[in-house]
Amino acid sequence: MTIKAILPLLFAAPALAQPFSAGLKVGLPLTDFVNTVNGASASTQRYLVGPTAELHLPWGFGVEVDALYRHFNYRDVIGSTTSALGSVSNVGDWEFPLLLKYRFPAKVIRPYIDAGVAFDRLSGFTSAVTGSPEKGTTMGAVVGAGIDIHILILHVLPEVRYTRWTSQHFNIANVLSSNQNQAEVMVGITF
Repeated sequence: MTIKAILPLLFAAPALAQPFSAGLKVGLPLTDFVNTVNGASASTQRYLVGPTAELHLPWGFGVEVDALYRHFNYRDVIGSTTSALGSVSNVGDWEFPLLLKYRFPAKVIRPYIDAGVAFDRLSGFTSAVTGSPEKGTTMGAVVGAGIDIHILILHVLPEVRYTRWTSQHFNIANVLSSNQNQAEVMVGITF
């Protein structure tokens, strides 16, 4: 065997040994998803939930992708003197963060930082206000920090995450708008 035949085998073995983990992520928002004014009534369920997956790379790096869901509704939203919104329910919001993660060296508890982009898809939002800007999707920048607690085959990953969206999903003047700054406390459990 020549050295040219052995080198690909030496590099292929570590590439195949990179672990892949998957699990569930749940979180609580630290900021409201919806801003209301002038007597508007809106409620956001106080949790996010969804699957998470990570490809662990060499030297403490990893690539994580999540699919996080939240629900909110608004009702009896009265706008300016010229417009109003009726009752709406079952408004869903899917957030898809794609993050590069770095774990600091340690044995059982490993601090980590992550950063990347997130894509957000709003569904079920309707407005009776003509000319109100509504976007079904938006994207933003994400940064976070947490710790990876390794217990047998489980990884418990508490994290604080901040997202700055590039634009609002909706902004109905003097009534209802989506928040461009979003902060959450999350916990992931992966295998």
